Amino acid sequence: MKLDRNQQTFFVLLRLGIGHTDITDGIDFPRLSAEEWLDLKILAEKQGLSAVVVDGIERLQKELMPPKLMLVQWIGEVSQIYEKRFAEYRKAISDLAGFYNSHGFKMMVLKGYACSLDWPKPEHRPCGDIDVWLFGQQKEADAALGSWFKAQGLQAAIDISHHHHTVFEWQGFTVENHYDFVNVHAHRSCAELEEVFKELGQDDSNHTEIWNDSNGTTTKVYIPPTNLHALFLIRHLANHFASIEITFRQILDWAFFVERHGCNIDWNWFKGQIERFHLTDFYNCINEICVSDLGFDVKIFPNVQFDPYLKNRVQKDILSPYFDRGIPKNVIKRIVWKYRRWKANEWKHKLCYKESMWSAFWSGVWSHLLKPSSI
Repeated sequence: MKLDRNQQTFFVLLRLGIGHTDITDGIDFPRLSAEEWLDLKILAEKQGLSAVVVDGIERLQKELMPPKLMLVQWIGEVSQIYEKRFAEYRKAISDLAGFYNSHGFKMMVLKGYACSLDWPKPEHRPCGDIDVWLFGQQKEADAALGSWFKAQGLQAAIDISHHHHTVFEWQGFTVENHYDFVNVHAHRSCAELEEVFKELGQDDSNHTEIWNDSNGTTTKVYIPPTNLHALFLIRHLANHFASIEITFRQILDWAFFVERHGCNIDWNWFKGQIERFHLTDFYNCINEICVSDLGFDVKIFPNVQFDPYLKNRVQKDILSPYFDRGIPKNVIKRIVWKYRRWKANEWKHKLCYKESMWSAFWSGVWSHLLKPSSI
């Protein structure tokens, strides 16, 4: 895939923003018009990387930066949308873990916060839902939380209409309390994969302490063990890529994780697992994107081997998904739209799953029948 000027500039700024290159390295950075900067800003927002791009811009010579008014506005948005929100996110996690700890439950954070700890600037990773695993005590923890909501006179409810997790609101954030790591009804291999995750998920040897400014204390929060986190991140990436789309923010989650923890991954075990669950080709494409597009050291990824055509196709879909239009609200139109997207993503399904499309189709139908609200 030949990148256009906007995309090329985007990758240069990403590499500058994460410290993988420097403007003094002989980069021929173009002088962009206000319109080109606006297009670049839109691309950065779509990829969840506005803050990282701003970090890159701040390393440019003054004459190469965006118009002053645009840059001031952009920096202000980063401060409000990323940095302020991240502080609220961290506090919410600390308070939630504090509640669970006081009731005898251990809380492990998945994805979001756990990934942010590996970023050079955790507050520049956009934060979304809070995903937690309570070491198999999801039902008991939900019961304790429901009683607490009631005692506080809160109208908050715990939503049980989703697969593999319950959902509730906490301090302005949506929390997904996982009883399974993956939706075991989505594909036949998911139940087999879930057994691997459940076994690894009993390991409580990794944790961090979050400082809470409001009460001046720290709260223990558990982090996924390295092998679990590695396999979970790649499978989560593949699942989103095959069904909808992924962003370069998610790619950076993987890359920063490997950069930080690769020396502790059991790579022989890991490669055996991704071969077992048909993730090898996808994994190789992601690693090459990390190296060639984002500037990560090839040495942190064991034996980067990839199909150039396939890698470029994956890259193109991340930058500009073929099927990224809004989902219709009408139920019938939504079903038709989802079927068309499913067909368009057939090549992605073959890349990420060992089951046939039709096997996955009927598994998906059954999954939706079990949880009709997911249609």
